[in-house]
Amino acid sequence: MLKRIKNKYFGTDGVRGPINQNTNPEFVLKLGWAAGKAFSELGINAVIIGKDTRISGYLLETAIQSGFISAGIDVKLVGPLPTPAISFLANSFKNTAGVIISASHNSYKDNGIKFFDDKGRKISNELEIKIEKLIDQKIDVVNVENLGKASRINDAGGRYVEFCKKALIKNENFSGLNLVLDVANGAAYDVAPKVFRELGAKLTVISNNPDGLNINENCGSTNIALLKKAVSDHKADFGLALDGDGDRLIFVDKDLNEIDGDQILFVLAKEKFQHNIYLGRKGVVGTIMSNEGLNDALADLNIELIRADVGDRNVFEKLEELGWELGGEQSGHIICLDSAITGDAIISSIKFLDAIDFSNEKFKEKVKKFKKYPQILKNIKTDDPNKILKNKKFNDLKNKCEKEIKDSGRINVRKSGTESLLRIMVESSDLSMTEKISNKLEKLAKEII
Repeated sequence: MLKRIKNKYFGTDGVRGPINQNTNPEFVLKLGWAAGKAFSELGINAVIIGKDTRISGYLLETAIQSGFISAGIDVKLVGPLPTPAISFLANSFKNTAGVIISASHNSYKDNGIKFFDDKGRKISNELEIKIEKLIDQKIDVVNVENLGKASRINDAGGRYVEFCKKALIKNENFSGLNLVLDVANGAAYDVAPKVFRELGAKLTVISNNPDGLNINENCGSTNIALLKKAVSDHKADFGLALDGDGDRLIFVDKDLNEIDGDQILFVLAKEKFQHNIYLGRKGVVGTIMSNEGLNDALADLNIELIRADVGDRNVFEKLEELGWELGGEQSGHIICLDSAITGDAIISSIKFLDAIDFSNEKFKEKVKKFKKYPQILKNIKTDDPNKILKNKKFNDLKNKCEKEIKDSGRINVRKSGTESLLRIMVESSDLSMTEKISNKLEKLAKEII
């Protein structure tokens, strides 16, 4: 895989930022025109535009729609739908790309634009660079007779619901499953409950009243306190939390233990291995954040773990490079290429529940030998992460700490690709050592800001 070039506007997952800064309507109009020009050169003549439930989605939907139309691209609107639904729909229509207006797990103050090509894949780094070059040019509107037209796909949600239901393979339905679903007041608030109800689950839905401002607010996959309470109150078998755009998931079992992306990946890999289902060359792609316990547990099954850079697109590209089909992130982005071309929280959750026959005891049995290494992630708020990353004193301390833990652990320091944060991850086989080193690095980082 070629090293990703640092872009001017695009981050690790599209363009993202505060609505009055990085994603203001003037810029988004220009972005739509530039993307439309780049797409048209590839033979793409239409684009499907979806969004999450942020109040700013109305504004940006209109702006980017105008940009595409001015470039001669037809627009198909679908309203609020999860990010993976847009990937699915783009792949379903001929010569049609996809756009989702969403800042994923961020607060309502941010927004973002993610692009899919006509095969439903995140667009390439090369195409991003081409779009960026066009953004810096003056808008050249096509002749009036060549302007794009706008229409709406009225059955988009229903199409996606049926697509997701096909992920259930081993069991006939979810009859007997008592599930709590937290949809984060986000893009999946309508379709996700329909999927699980139509599969027969007894379902309690929470955080499903979006008002434009409450997306991801104290709910969803980044804050599972509400989910735990609901699982306890309803005596549910499992709780499932999605993020604001429906591509990330976290489970809670009936004992209120968190089940993260690493454990979900292990369960899916073990299920495939035990039933001799294709797993590439017996391999799984994780990221540099994947717990070393996942590596150990997979190694016991003679399954290799390869680590990609953080970001589901990096995981996808590594899977394509290796010819494998299962990968994901600890945060809950899970990619199952046997069912979907991108990370899909609803499909991944169906596969997880199917693999354990929605039994808490069977889940515990599957992960019995999965022992996590103590891992601590600190997020340092800063508008200039490089001030820390390039600081000699900080790097000297980091090098010294890495020598302390040697072969028993890892340290990873990186800029967030989605927020103004520096992330410091420390992992080792010893909790006290992990805590000590994490606190040292955090203390110095805050002093440097």
